[in-house]
Amino acid sequence: LELFTCLLKLAGHQAIRTSDGEAGLRAARYERPNLVVCDVSLPGIDGLEVARQLKLDAITRAIPLVAVTAHAMGGDRDSVLAAGFDGYITKPIDPRTFVKQIERFLSKEVPDVPLGKHAQIGGRR
Repeated sequence: LELFTCLLKLAGHQAIRTSDGEAGLRAARYERPNLVVCDVSLPGIDGLEVARQLKLDAITRAIPLVAVTAHAMGGDRDSVLAAGFDGYITKPIDPRTFVKQIERFLSKEVPDVPLGKHAQIGGRR
């Protein structure tokens, strides 16, 4: 989480960090970021449930949602995407390419979400 936040801030993005799934949901609904980056393994509700809830909510459903996860076994990618994630990045991340991977999702225009360079980070410390 610290590394993701640092890399995004160094690239000029604003990053809002949360420590669990419930806090991430609240922040996404309140802040309406241009992107949510979320771990699958979170305290409280997991990232798959976060994705389901964000995609069911009219306020947050159009926000691109990217999983950054250590779940890299056969079928994990399909489960993550089926839950509602728009992208999938496996850990460990490559700090040299991480921001570019994330920015691919920021370039998409999101209706009803304020424009700007915002990234929502939800994950463990």
